[in-house]
Parts: sequence; structure tokens; C-alpha cells
Amino acid sequence: MGGGGAEEELTAQETALYDRQIRVWGVDAQKRLSKAHVLVCGINGTTTEFCKNIVLAGVGSLSLMDDHLVTEDDLYANFLIPHDESIYGGRSRAEVCCESLKDFNPMVRVAVEKGDPSQINGELLEKFDIIVVSCASIKTKLLINDHCRKRSKHIAFYTIECKDSCGEIFVDLQNHTYAIQKVGDEPKQKELTYPSLQDAISVPWKNLPRKTTKLYFAMRVLENYELSEGRSACEASLSDLPAVLALRKDMCDKMIFNSGKLQSLSESQIPTALLERLLPAGMKQHPPVSAILGGILGQEVIKSISGKGDPIKNFFYYDATDGKGIMEDIPPSSSD
Repeated sequence: MGGGGAEEELTAQETALYDRQIRVWGVDAQKRLSKAHVLVCGINGTTTEFCKNIVLAGVGSLSLMDDHLVTEDDLYANFLIPHDESIYGGRSRAEVCCESLKDFNPMVRVAVEKGDPSQINGELLEKFDIIVVSCASIKTKLLINDHCRKRSKHIAFYTIECKDSCGEIFVDLQNHTYAIQKVGDEPKQKELTYPSLQDAISVPWKNLPRKTTKLYFAMRVLENYELSEGRSACEASLSDLPAVLALRKDMCDKMIFNSGKLQSLSESQIPTALLERLLPAGMKQHPPVSAILGGILGQEVIKSISGKGDPIKNFFYYDATDGKGIMEDIPPSSSD
């Protein structure tokens, strides 16, 4: 997908610099990567891990959108911000991180895209092949995803969140064609059709398999609470727990007829202990979890651009308490 095609040849400098990864995914994939343009909205410990990975991989350009001024809290997980107030004082997260990322790979164009993600329009998105959104309200995420889907140009959309030691990645590649190849076999083309973010979070819970990860439900409760209270993303705290638990009960108790019986989701599927972990996290992120999530997202974006390898469809969850990563296809495919 995207990347402006792979017609132009790599320069001798690019071939020498990316020699080891070209041996892994091939010249054509590297050419596509070098023509791809990525926009990241929301700069934090997790998205900076992603940015580092794709800059080192040789993406064509990377633009950062985050006008918030750097605070001491940002130093906790964002390794791109020097622990020197004379450097970061009075400057935005995007500006400081942009400066640091340029040192990782001078051949990649890294720039600041000023603006508010909640005000993004489709015309701006035309400049990019990949959009990554983090620490934004569900309203903003839905708006940007909708803009991506309405453009004539194919734009891949991702969201990524890290709360406490848990994480969620959402992927919307719309209609995606890619190749898979087993040792000794010829490459085979496969196609996947992705639901929008709206469709993926609106599916009735009764239609989901019982084994669906608890994190999916917990994240939906938290984003609905922020939306209903008019809160900014990651603004809820542990003091909101009683209200969040009330909302959990309300969302679980929505009775729907299924095969002639009233059904609801058990509140045990969204443990209070899990919500107690996620609520106090706020904007703080665990660096080891950020590194894992940022690495996985970098890998997924490279697969999307190159058209090689099975991509995530369409959620990925990670919980450091058990060290497991789980993929969820929501709504479930008809073949599931």
C-alpha cells in the first residue's frame, strides 16, 4: 500500500545504510518505505519508540503533531527529551522530539506539523500514507479515521495507547492486499477488509466471543466515561472509580434479546482491579511496555507499507502482568 510506489531506485548511500534490513525484507520493500510519509499525532513514550523504529528503518518522512509544552512528567518515559530544562523549557513535545529524531537518521525528513488533532481536516491528511494517533479522545480518533476513509487516496490509520502496564493498538487498513511466502513456495496474494474504528467499538458485546480479552471491554468503558464527562484523553483518575464502576454496570446491563433470551455481559469480564490499574495511569507510561508496543506498531507499519506479511486485524493488546500479547478481530469475521 501507499508509499508512492517503488519505481525510483535507492541511492548508493541508502543501499549501503539499509543493507542489513534489505536482506530481510528486500529492495522493493525498502523503496516503498523510503517513499512513505507518516504523521504521528500525540507524542509520548510509546509513540517515540515507534518514531525511532521507523526513522531507523528509513521511512521517507515523519511529521510530529503535539503542541503541548514539555513538562517534567514527559521525562519519565520519553527518552527523546533531554533531562535539561534549558533545552526543553518553553518548547513543545513535537519540537524537542523532532530535533532528537533527526540525529537517528539524517536521511529521513523529520518535521513538526503544528495544529490540534481534533481540528484535522482531510486535505491535510492527503500529504500522508500512515496516520498514528495517541492520547486523543475517542471523538478525535473517530473524526480522523473517518477523514482517512473518505479520501480517494489510501491512508492507513492506527491508534496506540499505553496505560499503566497495559496497551492497545487499533489498525484500520481499509482494503489491504499483501503477500505471504512460505519457504520453498511462491508468494501468495491475500486480501483483508478492515472495519472502521466506529464499527469496531460499536459491535454489541453479546456478539463477541467469551474469550475476548478483558482489556477490550475495559478500554471501551474508560473512553465512554471520558466522552460522557467531557474529559480530555487520559484525564480520569482513581477518584473517578465509583462513577466508572456505575458506567461499567450500565454498559454490562444493556439487555438485548439473543435466541429468545435476555442476555448481558457479566461485570466480572471487566474486573474492578483492572480498572483500578488503568485509571490512575493518566499520561504516565511504563517505558518497558512503551518499547514493546512501539516496536510492534513499527513492525506493523512496515508490513503495511511493504505489503509483506500478515498484519494485525484489527486490535492488539498487551498486559505486562502475564506478558501476553493478544490479537482480536472485532467485529468477528464471519468465518470465526
